[in-house]
Amino acid sequence: MKSVDPEHPRPDGPSPQDARGKDAQGKGASSESEAARAAAREAAAAARTLGRQLGVLLGSAARTGGRGATGAARASGQAFTRLAGRLGSGRRQGPETAAGPAAASPVSPTPAPIAAPNPRWGGRLRGRPVLLAILALVALPMVLLAGLVLYSFVTLPPLGGVVPEAGQRALTVEADDGRVFATRGAFQGQKLVAADLPPHMAQAIIAIEDRRFRSHWGVDPRGLLRAMWRNTSGGGVREGGSTITQQYVRLTSLTQEKTLRRKIQEAFLALRVEATMSKDDILLGYLNTAYFGAGAYGLDAASRRYFGKGAKALTLPESAMLAGLVRAPSQLAPTRNFGGAKERADVVLQTMVETGAITAVEADKARTETITLRTPPETPPGTNYFLDLVSGEAKRLADTTGDVTVRTTLNLDLQSLAEGVVARRMDAEGAKKKAGQAAMVVMNKEGAILAMVGGRDYEDSQFNRATQAKRQAGSLFKLFVYLTAYETGFTPETVLVDQPTQIGDWEPQNSTGRFKGAMPLRSAFAQSINTVAAQLADEIGIPAVIATARRLGVVSELPNVPSLALGSAEVTLLEMTRAYAGVLAGAVPVDAHSVHAIRGGAPQPLYLRPEARPGTALPTQARAMMLDSLQAVVDGGTGKAARVQGMPVGGKTGTTQDYRDAWFVGMTPDLVVGVWVGNDDNTSMNRVGGGDIPAALFRDFVQRAAAQMARGRKRPSAARAEPAPARDVAPAVSGAAIRGVPEVVDTGTLAFRGRTVRLLGVDGEGGALARQLARYLRRREVICTAAAGADAGPLRCQIDGDDLASLILAAGGARASADAPSDLLAAEEQARSERAGLWRRER
Repeated sequence: MKSVDPEHPRPDGPSPQDARGKDAQGKGASSESEAARAAAREAAAAARTLGRQLGVLLGSAARTGGRGATGAARASGQAFTRLAGRLGSGRRQGPETAAGPAAASPVSPTPAPIAAPNPRWGGRLRGRPVLLAILALVALPMVLLAGLVLYSFVTLPPLGGVVPEAGQRALTVEADDGRVFATRGAFQGQKLVAADLPPHMAQAIIAIEDRRFRSHWGVDPRGLLRAMWRNTSGGGVREGGSTITQQYVRLTSLTQEKTLRRKIQEAFLALRVEATMSKDDILLGYLNTAYFGAGAYGLDAASRRYFGKGAKALTLPESAMLAGLVRAPSQLAPTRNFGGAKERADVVLQTMVETGAITAVEADKARTETITLRTPPETPPGTNYFLDLVSGEAKRLADTTGDVTVRTTLNLDLQSLAEGVVARRMDAEGAKKKAGQAAMVVMNKEGAILAMVGGRDYEDSQFNRATQAKRQAGSLFKLFVYLTAYETGFTPETVLVDQPTQIGDWEPQNSTGRFKGAMPLRSAFAQSINTVAAQLADEIGIPAVIATARRLGVVSELPNVPSLALGSAEVTLLEMTRAYAGVLAGAVPVDAHSVHAIRGGAPQPLYLRPEARPGTALPTQARAMMLDSLQAVVDGGTGKAARVQGMPVGGKTGTTQDYRDAWFVGMTPDLVVGVWVGNDDNTSMNRVGGGDIPAALFRDFVQRAAAQMARGRKRPSAARAEPAPARDVAPAVSGAAIRGVPEVVDTGTLAFRGRTVRLLGVDGEGGALARQLARYLRRREVICTAAAGADAGPLRCQIDGDDLASLILAAGGARASADAPSDLLAAEEQARSERAGLWRRER
């Protein structure tokens, strides 16, 4: 047996077994090479397709951005396609190279022996399709991002290119006694210069918004990464990564759309601003344009809006509060959420300590200082109908730019009373009698509108039923018929016959369907006899009736038809109230108005209501007879429900066909009150006439209005447009007080942000009374403080300067508790005597 040296091949060639092994090995290598080539071809084709699609996509996107962007997109697509081609070609050549140089030679007469495949090389071939896919996945987003960056740069807007829309100018609205009770529109204030910036404001805004403002170059990568980390770990957007510079360019040069393109443009513009403006100028520009809530744009507007003074006079705690608003101005506006604004101000003070802007001692002192708001916390919901009227009137009287202050005719005490009586009466009887809406206008005999209720809920419907709704007046229109008759020789003692009457094709009927025969005009007017009014109008002529209505201020269309005598024309409640005020005043027309004066930034008023010129005097005798007839309606006619003990009252009821509208316009020596009740869809009520709910609403109002006016506040001179005396419209609030918009647990218990407060002297009621109180308090701030000498327990609370417990008890919303002071016991006694609220149930 021959020995075999394992390190040398056999001289006599391979054995058959070796040959078979090599053949098998060669076939295996060949099949692997074929698989690799097939995979390479598929990957190369996919890469070329992807490259072409990318080129088309980027080219399409860039066409909107300019030729440069189009070229870049096309070049990117072509480069990607060439790269894919080279990679695919390399895969096709791989197996041929592996066979060795001899295999590649076409003239080699004898093929070289097939070498065993290299396992490492075969693995690399099998890995190349995966590598290509990974490369495509990485390259595609990068190319897309590069295209988006290029497109964003090409479409950059100019700096300062955003011009704010000309919105409604800011109105600060005062009541007739000078109390500010509402604001509307966007406050712009004055543009501040560096000398006007309060000492701590710059430090406060930098501490809370952009601590590295002085050191970064417009974009802060560290702050951006920190915000991304906190938002990711917090499961939502908890912190923004924009610098003050970025916020400034967004406010002045960009839209507020939340897109990646806008963020890229924001960064480009921030870099440009940092290169052309100083840090102080950027900060000042930002503070002059930032939104601070409640319609205030810019620091000076916010300072005047919330604190009633220019920005230069801001204290440290006030500066901290304003600095804290810019992150969430609508949510944290102190007029709506004082507690949240105060908590945010404490956070700002803490960040100022951390940044070294102030010491911990200064921060603690600032937290204990009283912050006083000098504007109302929220516009009382019911006054919005009146504010809509004032806004249009102010624009007509002084159509100028800039913030203005309007002194109105509104008496806040009477307004609150009007809202209360309408809400209580309609809540008690509206649903049962299928009456969905009510409106009220209160006017003095000079035409000043003292209160207005345009509907039951302004938030549900802004349609003002006192000024916009035109409805048939019914028998309310008989005022013009009888006044015309008295002026032409008829008297209240003149007798006409209540009998079947036909005028042309028209046959008027009485509501009772019966006839009473002969009767004097006073009784016919008091009983609202239709046939007598129709005969009277036919006698004096419909044109004469129309002329009288025009003299008294009715401007709606009045058709010359016989049925006009019974109120077939459509008029507004304000028109009819104005007409009845003319009879009370004795001179017509009365000028119904809502504005006393308008002031701008200059000392000289923009508008000052001139002294009222006497209108055309009504004939003395005719006026006296008309007033006598109006009083007869209340004394013993259809308006008996309007009688008030110890007070002379006159008025007239009106009811339209099928009880679609019910009216009552009544008067005392000082006031004229118009009331309408009905449904917006003109459906019938459940037999509600003018002597029903409308007359009761009049009585509810006037029997308490006299007391309200007697203890009313001193009014500044409207004739001289005197500004309101310097005082706090909202009481000063320290840490011991609780203020905010509460939730109603019951009529004696409120909840403020999780803290429960019991009203002193009130045993609360739930159910409908609690729901009624919740509607009254909706979006209105309540301020609660401990009673004098009490450290804990029940609190006294105020709303719009009035004691809330007293209002609740006087409305019959609760019973007085055993610890109620004398003033609350008196309020309960008043509700008992009037059978108001819960006392109605105990008759």
